[in-house]
Amino acid sequence: MKLRILSVGHKMPAWVQTGVDEYFKRIQPMMTTEIIDIAPAKRAKNPSAAEIDKYKHQEGQAILAARHPKERLWVLEVKGKMLSTERLADKLGDAMQDGADVALVIGGADGLSPEVLSAADFKWSLSDLTLPHPLVRVILIEQLYRAMSIINNHPYHRGG
Repeated sequence: MKLRILSVGHKMPAWVQTGVDEYFKRIQPMMTTEIIDIAPAKRAKNPSAAEIDKYKHQEGQAILAARHPKERLWVLEVKGKMLSTERLADKLGDAMQDGADVALVIGGADGLSPEVLSAADFKWSLSDLTLPHPLVRVILIEQLYRAMSIINNHPYHRGG
């Protein structure tokens, strides 16, 4: 199984890159992982609702273009399903057993386009909290690593 993280956003601060790099390095022996940065749409200072829809559409087209045809599309979505780390491990394990590759999407500042949401095979919410985009990258890669450590009986995860 290969997992690609498709992330809309600018260059991340050094502290984010340090955290992502650490867990990215750790996860590679367990699951081939790649992070693809997608440039955000250029935004006006005070965009109208129509302009925000246009930005989401532009970013959505870039996300769908970056997706490989046979990948399952999982998206981070505030209204998605919350998973415990153990359930995430189960979900990843199921995809691995099916021989499926996964593209996991972190949307832009205004969320995901209706086209991306309708194409999604799974909508996942990390939290009811509003999280800053850079922090989501760190939390996501750490949780993927933690889930893979459960699958591989690695002692990193000490949850119940």
